[in-house]
Amino acid sequence: MAQKIIIDTDPGQDDAVAILLALASPELELLGITAVAGNVPLNLTQRNARQVVELAGRDAPVFAGCDAPLARPLVTAEHVHGKTGLDGIALPEPSLPLQSQHGVDFIIETLRREAPDSVTLCALGPLTNIATAFERAPDIIERVQRIVLMGGGFFEGGNITPAAEFNIYVDPEAAKIVFGSGRPITVLPLDATHKALTSRDWIATMRDMGRIGEVVASWTDFFERFDVAKYGSEGAPLHDPCVIAWLLRPELFKGREINVEIETGSELTLGMTVADWWGVTDRPANALFIGDVDRDGFFDLLTERIGRL
Repeated sequence: MAQKIIIDTDPGQDDAVAILLALASPELELLGITAVAGNVPLNLTQRNARQVVELAGRDAPVFAGCDAPLARPLVTAEHVHGKTGLDGIALPEPSLPLQSQHGVDFIIETLRREAPDSVTLCALGPLTNIATAFERAPDIIERVQRIVLMGGGFFEGGNITPAAEFNIYVDPEAAKIVFGSGRPITVLPLDATHKALTSRDWIATMRDMGRIGEVVASWTDFFERFDVAKYGSEGAPLHDPCVIAWLLRPELFKGREINVEIETGSELTLGMTVADWWGVTDRPANALFIGDVDRDGFFDLLTERIGRL
């Protein structure tokens, strides 16, 4: 039986690749996509999500969620993803309609409708939508099977401040709610995703795989320029596809069950994921914190699945 998932996202080129991977994988049943403000404002993230679904030639409803963090002004990342969030290649305006229901209401309604422990929440952006749903309808929390999210870092530090990764930094209050929910959580932090680096050979392979591969190659060409300049790496990390890949091939990843707390009070370390990797506190484990990925296996999976679309 296919694993039922909801993707909560702020596309973003790497978010877009993650959505394509999910849509190409029969092991997953994508119930819906909820857009959140993050990499770019909500009016763009919901449009981008619809463009990606349409590009894949698949059918998945897209809902617009929260347009701002719980308690702070929105911080965006056009410097990484471009003014549209999907810069790199021009896609047509989507004909797939935006659903009229609010994304938070969709999450609540779906978790109440589906059997307990049957729906996994896949969070690719700031955690505003999920935290808002948990705050509005606490009865749904225990119905969540697992939360798999891209966010945070420990050995790698941060990518928006020295201490904080972007998704957590944008809405640390939301992250604190989610990490305190008591549900099983898998975290794909920078420690893992910075090892999922593209290569020129892989991008060339994508470019030779038809229209969708050409689009992925174009996104990656645009996206990697920032990371190559910043880190001096040979490619760009595909952060968000790691979330979907973990669901499909968890054996490609290694991590530890540890305690993770979110810093919300410090100006210096706001949004830091305080990961007790070495077990130096007596705080109980609340997350599987991934530290490593089999890069070759990860990109083999991406190539095989994108080739199906």
